[in-house]
Amino acid sequence: MANPWAIIVGAGPSGLLLALLLSRQGVPVQVVEANDDLDDRPRATHYGGPAVYELRRAGVVDDVRRQGFEPEGVQWRKLDGTYITGLSHHVLPAEDPDKMICLPLNQLGKILLSHLESQPCATISWNYKVISISQDADLAYVEVDTPAGREKLHAPYIVGCDGANSQIRRSLFGDLNFPGKTWDDNLVATNIYFDFKKHGYGDANFVIDPEHWHMAARISKDGMWRVTYGDLPNLTPEQLLARQPAKFQALLPGNPSPESGAYRVANISPYRVHQRLAERMRVGRFLLAADAAHLCNPMGGLGLTGGIVDIGGLYDCLIGIFKGLTSPAILDRYDQVRRDVYNSMINPISSSNLVRLSQDPANVLEVDEFLQMCKRGESDPDLVCEILQGVKNLSHDFTKDYDSSVKEKSSFEVEGEVVSVN
Repeated sequence: MANPWAIIVGAGPSGLLLALLLSRQGVPVQVVEANDDLDDRPRATHYGGPAVYELRRAGVVDDVRRQGFEPEGVQWRKLDGTYITGLSHHVLPAEDPDKMICLPLNQLGKILLSHLESQPCATISWNYKVISISQDADLAYVEVDTPAGREKLHAPYIVGCDGANSQIRRSLFGDLNFPGKTWDDNLVATNIYFDFKKHGYGDANFVIDPEHWHMAARISKDGMWRVTYGDLPNLTPEQLLARQPAKFQALLPGNPSPESGAYRVANISPYRVHQRLAERMRVGRFLLAADAAHLCNPMGGLGLTGGIVDIGGLYDCLIGIFKGLTSPAILDRYDQVRRDVYNSMINPISSSNLVRLSQDPANVLEVDEFLQMCKRGESDPDLVCEILQGVKNLSHDFTKDYDSSVKEKSSFEVEGEVVSVN
């Protein structure tokens, strides 16, 4: 395919989703990926309602539901398993097509790739590593190392969906310029097989404890659970891995020893946690979305859901430009809205979710207003529904921001011919 209208850097789920949304509307797109295949690490798992809406628009939600499941709700507990409060998803309308879905992110990537490969105007280029970028009044350029040598690609727009270490973001702002903070504690994410249900746990559980705080959530139909816990700062990855058996004995229900055979570890990955937001999400003809643009801790799934909502909003902006329904100025609106959503919702709520876990469980209901509201909701289904539906505020309808004065049809040159796109 010659002359893509959009080049998307990164074949993670966000990049694949944007490419699929655009290509389904006949937009020529090229995805370039530095690796030779999809990232198979499990990573994030829970898709809130606004993210499910975007998956539905992309035509993949049936596959996602078939492979995943709808979690029943979320609970907060003490380390000994004592229930504090919770939110049940059963109060949501049965007919809601956008109920939360749980599916490991690597499995979503495979679903998106299979759909994208059937789109005739989409190209995926593996082993294409970004070296440098540039732009002029009409085009954005990206220089890449490829198996066939160095190439310079161009398109009217280039989108960085290349994750937390985004080369596009670093090329725009500098390697060390990603404003925000890094949390002191390490996080250790594990996938394990363990019978939490036998101990009365729900599908998703936040365990509050000053030392052994953690999250335990079912992530697959076959009994795999994600257990993510905090550990001491200033430890090496090797030290964190060595501490895992003792941590599990302290935090898992029943305090199983490593020799008990009560659990099996499938994956374990220590990492640092960041709250960061790029200076801008639009610089001329370059755009950023999802983890390339912002990061937050994983407690509550706002990073995953917020990133997918970025993609849906950017799609509406780009397709409006491509079809001549609005001017490129709408991309400044994208930058403003998505950064405002991060600052007003994603950052403060996810930060509160993390800080809450290390509080004193004995009096947390007395001091935590959010948990007090959840407790009231146990006898007020309407309040629970209001709390759960609050995640919809992550979304914004950019079609309402289209410039109504734009009336001209747009055109784009494909393989030497200028064609109208609306």
